[in-house]
Amino acid sequence: MRGLPNSIQARDVEYVLHPVTNARKHEEIGPIVIDRGEGIYVYDDQGNRYLEALAGLWSVAVGFGEKRLVEAAARQMAKLPYYHTFSHKTNEPSVLLAERLVKMTPDRLKRAFFTNSGSEANDSAIKMVWYYNNARGLHQKKKFISRTNAYHGITLASGSLTGLPANQRDFDLPFVPVRHVTCPHHYRFAEPGESEEAFADRLAAELEAVILEEGPETVAAFIGEPLMGAGGVLPPPATYWDKIQAVCRKYDVLIVADEVINGFGRLGTMFACDYYGIDPDIMVLSKQITSSYQPLAAVMISQELYDGIADNSRKIGTFGHGFTASGHPVPAAVALENLDIIEENNLVENARRVGEVMQVELRKLAGHPLVGEVRGVGLIAAVELVADKATKAKFDPIGKVGAHVFSRAHENGLIIRAIGDVIAFCPPLIINEEQVHDMVKRFKLTLDETAQELLNRDVASM
Repeated sequence: MRGLPNSIQARDVEYVLHPVTNARKHEEIGPIVIDRGEGIYVYDDQGNRYLEALAGLWSVAVGFGEKRLVEAAARQMAKLPYYHTFSHKTNEPSVLLAERLVKMTPDRLKRAFFTNSGSEANDSAIKMVWYYNNARGLHQKKKFISRTNAYHGITLASGSLTGLPANQRDFDLPFVPVRHVTCPHHYRFAEPGESEEAFADRLAAELEAVILEEGPETVAAFIGEPLMGAGGVLPPPATYWDKIQAVCRKYDVLIVADEVINGFGRLGTMFACDYYGIDPDIMVLSKQITSSYQPLAAVMISQELYDGIADNSRKIGTFGHGFTASGHPVPAAVALENLDIIEENNLVENARRVGEVMQVELRKLAGHPLVGEVRGVGLIAAVELVADKATKAKFDPIGKVGAHVFSRAHENGLIIRAIGDVIAFCPPLIINEEQVHDMVKRFKLTLDETAQELLNRDVASM
């Protein structure tokens, strides 16, 4: 294990249960203690510098150590460090942020509801849909349709929408009524010779068949990340969202766009809904809304949903849902400053322009013996590692090589994300072309070292 007795590393192992971690393995190897950050880099407590190629967890848009966000938080804490938004109370930062979000998101969206995380936001979206449909007298219309490989959070409700086995196994999920349809990943799930548009046609037909099988009177909403993130960075096939939306509108199925990872510039547009032409009834936002300097998420809803919720709250006396920190003034103030930085520094355009460079450079690795597919849009991408390029065969066991690449990358000063054997990239929006070249150079070195190790010894011993 890293660290000496009574070190931070040893005390971490003794006292902390880590999320999304093999707890017994963590006891054996201990943590890397991240001590500080600057721009696109973070430093551990031994002074080692790492290029943070996943922006923390898909989220630090403006980079680490941004003093303007620190100062915004300090100003607000000095003025009003906390107040709630229950019972007709409010605060200026939350109102200004709600107004700003309404004006910048798709036209259909007219109100903002604040939570602490994307998981809570998707949980809230489920409750809002149920509350709204009960108000309409549609008491059976409660089922959600999600997709395999989707990630929508880890609460009991949002974790039910998630389509990743590790996030459901032994948690007795799904907990809410949900059907998962086919993941829109052409490389893995298209039939031989099937074009992207034909694949999209088939998935839309599948969605319609599921709605009819369940009964349109029971299906409330379809939820999807415009570009799937934690499931492996999966851009949808051409025309997919047009066809999916048409099916949903045909059967009065609400469209929930989960932009927790996509939002605020990641794809080179302010929102992925802009990129893919999605007109959602609900949009869920988090992560880059504050660059994760403070916990915050928002559920954006249409006027139609708001009116249904508002009328029902009058009828029964309240909208009985909310959190202690809903509309917390400090995260709201940080979000406003963060959005100022994104706009003033043209970071959305930077994501588009530098993202094109990143996509080109990563795609140069497509011929590498370990690489099956390189994919992505803007400043989000993935490299899928395979055991056999011709057959697309996966490594056995899945994740062993990806985990090794993840660890080896640290030795080369690079932090990436291994999703099984898919390596994800999602650097801060401030990254420049020179830094992208450096990032890809470090990753290629990591791939080459791994390929050589696979030739020299059995992967099981890695």
